[in-house]
Amino acid sequence: MLADLAKRLTIVAFVMASTLALLYFPWDTDGPLTKAEMADLEKYYASAYQDQGKAKEESVNSEYVKIAETFASGANATEAVAYFASLYGLKDKRVLDVGAGRGYLQDVVPDYTGLDISPSAARFFHKKFVHASATYMPFPDSEFDAAWSIRVLEHVPNPEAALREIRRVVKDGGLLLLSPAWDCRPWAADGYPVRPYSDFGPAGKLYKASLPVQEIAANYARVPLRLIRQGTWKVTGTPTALRYRRMKPNYDRYWMADSDAINILDRHEMAIWFASRGDECLNCETAMTGWLDAGDALVIRIHKKTAAKS
Repeated sequence: MLADLAKRLTIVAFVMASTLALLYFPWDTDGPLTKAEMADLEKYYASAYQDQGKAKEESVNSEYVKIAETFASGANATEAVAYFASLYGLKDKRVLDVGAGRGYLQDVVPDYTGLDISPSAARFFHKKFVHASATYMPFPDSEFDAAWSIRVLEHVPNPEAALREIRRVVKDGGLLLLSPAWDCRPWAADGYPVRPYSDFGPAGKLYKASLPVQEIAANYARVPLRLIRQGTWKVTGTPTALRYRRMKPNYDRYWMADSDAINILDRHEMAIWFASRGDECLNCETAMTGWLDAGDALVIRIHKKTAAKS
C-alpha cells in the first residue's frame, strides 16, 4: 500500500512539475530590435531623467525619483559595486557602466565610462558619458578591463544582444558584475501588490488575491525549468540562446520597482549563457545548484581565447 501511495505521489509531483514548466517556460529569445521599440524606450528614459533633473533643481522629488532612490538605497548598489571593484583590483582599470542612469557609480573607480540610452542623463556626469544602447555600443572589441550593469537588463528589449555587446567590449580575462532585477513579475506593471483592492474591479480583485499563489508557483517552477535548461546545454554542448519571458511594461505610471521592466530574467539561465561560451562564473554555486533561489549578482570572468564560438 505504501509503495502504491509513493508511486501515485510521484506521478502527481511529475504532472505538477511538468505543468509548471509549461506555464512558466521562457519561450522568448531575441528578435530584431525595431526602431519603434528603441524610440519608445529612449523617449521614456529621456523623460524620466528630465523629471529627475527638475526635481534636483527644484528640490522637489517626483514619485519616480522617490521610488528609484529608495530602491537604490535599499539595494546598497554603491556599496556592492565598490566591494566588487576593491575585491578584484579595479582601481587602475578601465571600467564600463552599462545603463549608468544618473551616474551614481561614477566615482567607484577613477577610469570610468558611463553608457546610457537617454541623452538627457549626460547632465549628471562629471566623468565620461556615452549616449548609446546597450545592444549596440560604439566601442572597439576588448576596450575595457571590466564592466558592470545594475538593474538594467530587465529593461532592455533584446537582453541577449546586450550580453553579446558587453562580452565583446570587455577583454579576455576581464570581469563582469551583472545585477538585473531577477524574476520580475508581470503584476508589477499595474502595481497590484501596492494598490488597494478598491482600485480594481471584480477581476482585478481576484487577480490581486491570487498573487501569493502565483508567487509560490513561479518560485517552484524554477526547479523543472533549471533542470531542463541545464540538461539541454549539457546534451548539446553548444552555446545556448538566452531564454526569458517578455512582459508589457508600464511607461505611463511608475507604481513600484520594475513597473517598467520588460523582461523576466533568471540568474541560472544567464549563468548558463556565459558558461556555455567558456566563461567562468565566480559565484555560481547558488546559480547552478540552488534551484529555488532568485540569487544575487553574477560575477563573470571572460575567457575569449578558450570560449566556444558563439
